[in-house]
Amino acid sequence: MSKYTIVVCDHIHDAGLNILQNTEDINYVYAADIDKVKLLDIIKDADVAITRSSTDVDEKFLNAATNLKAIIRAGVGYDNVDIDGCSKRGIIAMNVPTANTIAAVELTMAHMLSCLRKFPYAHNQLKQDRVWKREDWYGNELYGKKLGVIGFGNIGHRVALRAKAFEMDVITYDPYISSTKATDLGIKYTTNFEDILACDIITIHTPKNKETIDMISFDEIKKMKDGVVLINCARGGLYNEEALVENLKSGKIAMAGIDVFKKEPATDHPILDLPNVTVTAHLGANTKESQREISIQSANNAIESARGISYPNALNLPIDESKIPAFVKPYIELTQKMAFLLAQISKSQIRAIEVSAEGELGEFVDSLQTFASVGVLSVSSGLSVNYVNANFIANEKGIELSTKTMTNNSGYKNRVTIKITTANGVKSISGTVFEDNIQRVVKLDDFVLDVEPKGKMIIMKNKDIPGVVGQVGSILAKNNINISDFRLSRGKNDHALAVILIDEKASSKVIEDLDNLEASLAVAYAEI
Repeated sequence: MSKYTIVVCDHIHDAGLNILQNTEDINYVYAADIDKVKLLDIIKDADVAITRSSTDVDEKFLNAATNLKAIIRAGVGYDNVDIDGCSKRGIIAMNVPTANTIAAVELTMAHMLSCLRKFPYAHNQLKQDRVWKREDWYGNELYGKKLGVIGFGNIGHRVALRAKAFEMDVITYDPYISSTKATDLGIKYTTNFEDILACDIITIHTPKNKETIDMISFDEIKKMKDGVVLINCARGGLYNEEALVENLKSGKIAMAGIDVFKKEPATDHPILDLPNVTVTAHLGANTKESQREISIQSANNAIESARGISYPNALNLPIDESKIPAFVKPYIELTQKMAFLLAQISKSQIRAIEVSAEGELGEFVDSLQTFASVGVLSVSSGLSVNYVNANFIANEKGIELSTKTMTNNSGYKNRVTIKITTANGVKSISGTVFEDNIQRVVKLDDFVLDVEPKGKMIIMKNKDIPGVVGQVGSILAKNNINISDFRLSRGKNDHALAVILIDEKASSKVIEDLDNLEASLAVAYAEI
């Protein structure tokens, strides 16, 4: 069996390393302790590299990595990755933006509480100065205060929910989400940024880009309440730092809780001299739990990209990510996974790939087409396929690509469907994304399902007669294959479809035994 080489260039948690070590088709190389010059020799054989901040993915690195398909930046930031250089070489660059979500949310709440109760200063007075003066530390309560949340993504919406638990009055501004994402959670939503500026406390949770740099500056602070509290545990530079310092000195800003700075390390920043700030050294991801999760996600994403299944959180997508709403992004990954699954069970020459979408997702169906092409062609082309070359390869092979926007009559808020035409006929798959980015396949051909597109699975179409489930279980047990989930859908013409999730890979002999059952109509094995 051919193996994919994944090189770990920097230190990550052991949980991710264990996944790589124990994955059958992965040749894992640990190079975190290797000199960075020697690393250039090691990286030449890598299909995928995992890095952190200690390794610069620059021109030297990319020139050495002649076999590289993808690179995983194990964390949120990617300032040390040459994204344009990766794109020119057809290398997909990815980060891991959600693994530290809870850590960042809780740090935000810690800063908010510290600003209102001045805990760090009260702590220092007692512990360091050994002074007991309760009268110095009359703070304020979160209860009843109006909180403005800028950005309502993974972190922002969780901060809002925790603030509601403190019985705060919460309002959010995020032009890239549907208002119902906030209002369904009992959070007020505004399209008028000045509603945020009128709040008692403001916290920001946006990416750093041209639109958000200096989003809060002199003019915005001038419109705020006297005594406002500002929190930034997102990215340095979202608040103009000169404006922060000046207005903290004047008292316009009563307190600021700051975890991130425009230039780091910020050991000589003027904000550190002020008495009305709480500061931390970019600790948003610094929990043991988040480091473990970053490592696990990085390892799993590296394996998926090595196999060509999907490229989660790609930074050099063929679309402008800043122009797509947050709700579309999980559909990008879902589309590619479903296409990859459909191509595996079709086992025939592909003639056409059609992607259709319904609901608000319909506006972005053209973007989804590229990801469907990557998923299908990763199975059928035998070539190195990625977002840069997928459509070119499809055209070269004479595969017709098309998209449709469908009327929303499925009962789902948004749904994407992929239909592939092969020499043997047409197969289709549909999926949706529920709250908290839960991906589900909801239909395969004419069978209604509820299956997570992940893991090893047997897809079996059979006559709907007694005894089939027992016969399937018996064959799998005989081959020491454990069933982790069994989803059954009953269709028309007395036919049924089973999606059987298993812990071990099913050999061709197992698939043949299942196919030889009297009730069997078709059996396929797939991995995602």
